[in-house]
Amino acid sequence: MYNQYFHFSESPFSIATDPHFIYMSPRHQEGLAHLLYGINFGGGFVALTGEVGTGKTTLCHCLLQKIPENIDIALILNPKLNAVELLATICDELGIIYDKKRLSLKNLVDLLNQHLLTAHANGRRTVLLIDEAQNLSMEVLEQVRLLTNLETNKTKLLQIILVGQPELKESLKRQDLRQLNQRITARYHLLPLSLDETRTYIHHRLTVCNGRPEIFKESAIRKIHKLSSGIPRMINILCDRALLGAYSTNTHEITPAIVNAAAKETLAFSDKKSPSLAVLLSLLFLGAAAGIYFLTFEPKTNSQNAVNTTATADSKIFHDWINNPDYSLNAALIGTLKRWGKAVPEHNQIDCHYIETTGLLCKFGKTNWKDMLTIKHPAILEFSLAKGTKFYALLTGFEQNQSMLRFNNRMIFPVADVLKYWNGYYLIVEPPPTPDAKMIRPHETSDNVLWLRYLLNSIDGKIEAVEQPRFYDDNLAARVMKFQHLHQLPEDGMIGDQTMPYLKNIAQTFDIPRIEVSE
Repeated sequence: MYNQYFHFSESPFSIATDPHFIYMSPRHQEGLAHLLYGINFGGGFVALTGEVGTGKTTLCHCLLQKIPENIDIALILNPKLNAVELLATICDELGIIYDKKRLSLKNLVDLLNQHLLTAHANGRRTVLLIDEAQNLSMEVLEQVRLLTNLETNKTKLLQIILVGQPELKESLKRQDLRQLNQRITARYHLLPLSLDETRTYIHHRLTVCNGRPEIFKESAIRKIHKLSSGIPRMINILCDRALLGAYSTNTHEITPAIVNAAAKETLAFSDKKSPSLAVLLSLLFLGAAAGIYFLTFEPKTNSQNAVNTTATADSKIFHDWINNPDYSLNAALIGTLKRWGKAVPEHNQIDCHYIETTGLLCKFGKTNWKDMLTIKHPAILEFSLAKGTKFYALLTGFEQNQSMLRFNNRMIFPVADVLKYWNGYYLIVEPPPTPDAKMIRPHETSDNVLWLRYLLNSIDGKIEAVEQPRFYDDNLAARVMKFQHLHQLPEDGMIGDQTMPYLKNIAQTFDIPRIEVSE
């Protein structure tokens, strides 16, 4: 209503949480530093408390913007839940699938634990943020405490942030919650703004919407600070009403009299009365109207709705199975070549140079499990056991919604057991990419030549021992001309307009080994 009158680009004192208007006072910055420290270096609990309207939601909003990309977050905005409902809500936030007809604490905790182990193995961390935590019952607080027992030998799997009003701070002092209180690694109580911070806060919001800071006289700012007790939400309410009052009386400056009139209309008291009780009562009614932020997170990899399962072959656990000197990289490469239908040399010694003579590529890398779930071809995984010993196994399939992994085409283990030992390194054997070029000429060196060698080896069923698999040598040109003659193509030894489409069509008919996925 008054934006045009004061030449504002937008309303400067909305009580909605708008990132555009965020003002981080020194105490807000200190509170944010405590939260970030707790997330990055802590484990267990972080507690943020503060009076209604002091900016806890603003701090949470800033925190969520600064959280590293490798952190998944479950946000609970309505904690008035029982223990089972809270766990189910956490699972919903993290994308964990569960049987809604068989809800129980044990089932949900088991699924959550499996998800956290997988996330940890992928190099990801998980944070649970509970807003309005003062509304949690003692029973639910105890269940939340028990979630911090989900851990590996070295680290907690779940970081929990409790955000609430001062009642939460008092609840944590209870004797029966001493175990939870002792696990809080970072805590901060957010105080209202000082007079100087109130002045800066008002000027900041006016500047953001292209307003003049001098609209509010210094005496009016002191009055606002007194009446609001330095609570940001009440500052917004008083300033908004004062601007409306100035507009209605055709005034271009905010004076103490205008502020006092605004307080009478919004808080039902004047400066002659103590503001504290009225401020708190007003905030209780206005809290429901305050802006609530809703964050949309990228869908998480669905957790598995299967319970923990032991290995199905010979009842061996994964550690005992993989701890075998026969599981070398050479043995894994032999198994890979057999999957691709390629001949194994008589000496049984294979490296990536030999792999390239078949026309295939070795792709090395280090990644997290989430990305490994997208692979198309069987992959060799590297496992680190005691004393730095390395073992290798060929991953050939996923089972039970990717909760079980199949190795060497016969051994099946739970993913949570496997990821305890996988160090993130992998090797995938795959065909070269299909050429974009329209021509492959003799004596050139490129991946296109490797693609050509792969096709001819697959067609002829033989492998030539060559020093430079990517070089289009005379022997390869002779093989190309033989192929062209057989298919009545121009016998020029070049892969051009006629031979290239022919080879690409043949490539589509090849039976390429894939990761097998079964329900």
